[in-house]
Amino acid sequence: MKILVLGAGIIGTSTAWHLLERGHEVIVVDRQPAAAQETSFANAAQISVSYCEPWANRQAPAKLIKWMFSKEAPLLFRPQLDWQQWRWGLQFLAQCHDTAFERNVAQLVSLGNYSHAALKELVRSTGIDYQRLERGIAHYYTDEASFAAAGEAAGLMQKYGVQRKVVSKEELFQIEPAFRSFADRIVGGTYTASDESGDARVFTQQLADRTAARGAEWRLNTDVVRLEQVAGEIQAVVVRDRATGAEQRITADHVVVACGSYSAPLLRTVGVDLPIYPGKGYSATFQLKQPQAAPFVSAIDDEVKVAMSRLGNELRVAGTIELGGFDLSLDSPVAQARCRMLARRIEQVLPGVCDTRLPEEGGDPKFWCGLRPSTPTNIPYIGRTKVGKLWVNAGHGTLGWTHGAGSGKAMAELISGRTPAMAFNFYGYEPKPVGSSAAHPTGRPELTA
Repeated sequence: MKILVLGAGIIGTSTAWHLLERGHEVIVVDRQPAAAQETSFANAAQISVSYCEPWANRQAPAKLIKWMFSKEAPLLFRPQLDWQQWRWGLQFLAQCHDTAFERNVAQLVSLGNYSHAALKELVRSTGIDYQRLERGIAHYYTDEASFAAAGEAAGLMQKYGVQRKVVSKEELFQIEPAFRSFADRIVGGTYTASDESGDARVFTQQLADRTAARGAEWRLNTDVVRLEQVAGEIQAVVVRDRATGAEQRITADHVVVACGSYSAPLLRTVGVDLPIYPGKGYSATFQLKQPQAAPFVSAIDDEVKVAMSRLGNELRVAGTIELGGFDLSLDSPVAQARCRMLARRIEQVLPGVCDTRLPEEGGDPKFWCGLRPSTPTNIPYIGRTKVGKLWVNAGHGTLGWTHGAGSGKAMAELISGRTPAMAFNFYGYEPKPVGSSAAHPTGRPELTA
């Protein structure tokens, strides 16, 4: 079959690869000049199957109110005159209880395990080199109350087969000695040896090159103008070449929307209304001044909710979510405060290890922001819509890199008429009980509390 994939981030590119693997003809459309130029460009670099807890939990409402008054808050809600934002927020609050939290964790772990296996197989078959480090992920805590709660979280994850262990302060330093420089603040941590890290942009671009070599047609610098729907079915996608302005209708047997945060407004034009809202995330990439003192184990700083991963002679630091629409500026007071926080925190945790000087101090940090396509549950929409021939693979939030390979594989399996071997509730299919691998076509599933 001829499949048109809209979007060339990790999700769209992975979908294209797996469709080719199953013998389909593939066309990829993206408005950027290369793959992975938006949300997949400079994320935290973690494959965090074991650290996938949803944002919505019983503590979240109180924290959100508290954090609204801080420019550096880990999760900042910036109210807009936007009904979609408020609807998303209400649905998020409906997920902030223990039953929903555990149900959502089960889905995310299932997708994560499936995706990690798919990534490993893909790397074995392609030989892609992307600064991969298979050293696990450590999560360190700076206050006793949070560390005590970490044991409860580890127990829940272990219930779903995740080997997250609680470690003492000294055990943490044996796993990653680089954090001894912050020993006076750290009280303990958790660790999962099975997780890993690597550069999502490099991986995605190399995978894109391989899809092109295998015959996929790439339409870059190309905007999606509209989806043409007739009698409840997609007839064509109209695209526009950015260089010439020329428009063209592309027909296909199936169309996959994998446009990240922009998937929701595009889908609404044909009556598919999904609660996917942009969460603006930030990262900073610092050159290492002391490579021998920099961590190899990817880590999460619980106090400020940022992640750090080593990428060769650089350290990538990323975190914070800002719910304020489609703004991508880096020069606003809020954006500048959040970028400065990343630099300041790394200097506190790893003093002198990175060049954390700001531009006005003579430094050259690579600050970046991207829009994470977020759902109230943190569970992405993967499956078929109520519109004929139209599929969706979007809403991965902060876990796009973690879930990318598996989401692409699952999408290709579904389009090919097969059932992905995991207990995951695919969009447009009947929910699957834990332990089941069966999925049956049905109408649109509703978001439940």
